[in-house]
Amino acid sequence: MHIKPPFTEIEIKRATSGFYEGHSMEIALVSKISMALLVIWALVWPANANGVLGSLNWRLLEDFNAFYIVIVGFFAFFLFVVAALPQTGRRIMGTPGEAPEFSNFSWFSMMFGAGLGVGLMVFATAEPLGLWGSNPEILKGGIAGNSADSLQSGYRYTFLHYGFHAWAIYVVTGLSLAYYAYTRNMPLTIRSALTPLFGKYVNGVFGHVVDILGVVATILGVSVTIGFGVSQFIDGLYAITGAEWMMDMTGEAPAPGTVGLIAGLVAIMGMSIISAVSGVGRGVKYLSNLNLVLSIILLMVFVIFGSFLFAMTTYGTALVDYILHFTQLSFGPHLPMSEAEFAAALPAEAAPLADSLYSGATNAWGSFEAFQGGLEGDAAALSPEVQQAAYAAGTEGRLFGWQAGWTTFYWAWWIAFSPFVGLFLARISKGRTVREFIVGCVFAPAMVCFAWMTILGGTAIDLELSGAAEGSIIAASNTAKLFVTLGEMISGGFLSAITIMCVVLIMTFLVTSADSGILVMNTIMSGGDQETDNKHKIIWGVILTLVIGTLLIAGKTNGGADPMEALKSAMIIGALPFTMVMGLMCVSLAKALYRDGLRDKHRTATSAAE
Repeated sequence: MHIKPPFTEIEIKRATSGFYEGHSMEIALVSKISMALLVIWALVWPANANGVLGSLNWRLLEDFNAFYIVIVGFFAFFLFVVAALPQTGRRIMGTPGEAPEFSNFSWFSMMFGAGLGVGLMVFATAEPLGLWGSNPEILKGGIAGNSADSLQSGYRYTFLHYGFHAWAIYVVTGLSLAYYAYTRNMPLTIRSALTPLFGKYVNGVFGHVVDILGVVATILGVSVTIGFGVSQFIDGLYAITGAEWMMDMTGEAPAPGTVGLIAGLVAIMGMSIISAVSGVGRGVKYLSNLNLVLSIILLMVFVIFGSFLFAMTTYGTALVDYILHFTQLSFGPHLPMSEAEFAAALPAEAAPLADSLYSGATNAWGSFEAFQGGLEGDAAALSPEVQQAAYAAGTEGRLFGWQAGWTTFYWAWWIAFSPFVGLFLARISKGRTVREFIVGCVFAPAMVCFAWMTILGGTAIDLELSGAAEGSIIAASNTAKLFVTLGEMISGGFLSAITIMCVVLIMTFLVTSADSGILVMNTIMSGGDQETDNKHKIIWGVILTLVIGTLLIAGKTNGGADPMEALKSAMIIGALPFTMVMGLMCVSLAKALYRDGLRDKHRTATSAAE
């Protein structure tokens, strides 16, 4: 049986001269115009941009929450199967016998720094603490938040957000790109991953749209990461210098102000552009190695001075709990609850007051006490038992709001980040087997993330559980929690030295993320070329700076709102189309692996016959 060869003739029209020489003008211009319009909108009409983005974001979450949850679960199980099957797992992404380009240490360093570096600095303490106080088990009313009882469920969802699912998202994109680039000698660009399904049609408008979606998702995903990281960077500088000009001092606790955020952003992006110009072989590699070394030092500080025994006990029990609940976490979406559905679930005495009870009972970020305190008139006159029943009737609404605002936000963030991280993982993984790529890029970094979250976050929780912190860590902003935790552990000159090291670590993680993003965007727009002109790296660095800066400003327009809100909303909106592209990538890769297996059998049979 003859099996025709795979389609590999990708033709991306690139300019032969002028400013865009070597680049696809269609992809570059549409991407730049799209980002320019977003920048102008956020700069000229910041309040309108923030409001419209927030409203559209929530509408999409209502309609697509279940889609996000289920498809990310599918990504994880798809990769498990591909790695487990002998005929697919042993395939080398390169020529037979080709050795990996980078050592295991450098490979893991770059993977770790690009994938979750900044996120782990910002959320190492903030995520476990936040989920310790609010997670679905608490919303169901079975346990109290910020208690010993909520520790296990808090870490179940911490591991969910930073574990196998998160890295599976990156690896779906990375494996697809690496497989076609190194086994079929195709361009390292997004459209290559869809050739088994669409063939020659990827050479036209459809292929341009796919690549543009990848560029836009990358810009917005990297923007959110840098936005969080710059905020923590400013918190760290304030902890060292006490410079109030960087901070907004009007709230209950100091928070990074607009001036400080923009100043920090310009400094970070300037260094990122310099690093990107130096290329992945020098700048990114050396910064990534530095990141890993400094991360190990920070981890050892928590091991020696933190609650290491508490953390390790938590690690073991949380990992078992996470694995036991893995399937339910992967395929357990919650649906929005309408007011009519809420009214139907109410006891008879409360049903006429459904409109007064609905918003409080379905508020994922409140509590039963807050619900009771907000009741007025006839609703407040209901008996405590009926009020409790009314609150219980809104459980599904609270669970949906929590999942859409927390888990689905993370899935959208990682998906928006996946063209950047996936293409970067592909660039550094030539010569690895498919199984080695999946195990090395899903399981190994996830286990490190689990340890990081339990050692740093567990120390913060233990300090609060024991009463030593007296609520100071919980009260701090997300980006300041790490520094407050360090202040509770150590003091004096050692605290100052470790704080300075943390600021340097945050800075290098930010630079690594930004310069890798710049390199990836240029790779897509140059039709897969890994070496592009420096002027385009500089221009995209400037565009990225403007996107982040204007959306940070827009986020502060509604009465001192969180400056990250506009960035997060734009990112979730931009991630949705690329989520659909990733689903097609999985189908396409399954077809390619199956067909390549048939071709191998055919070649073996033909050789034996000869």
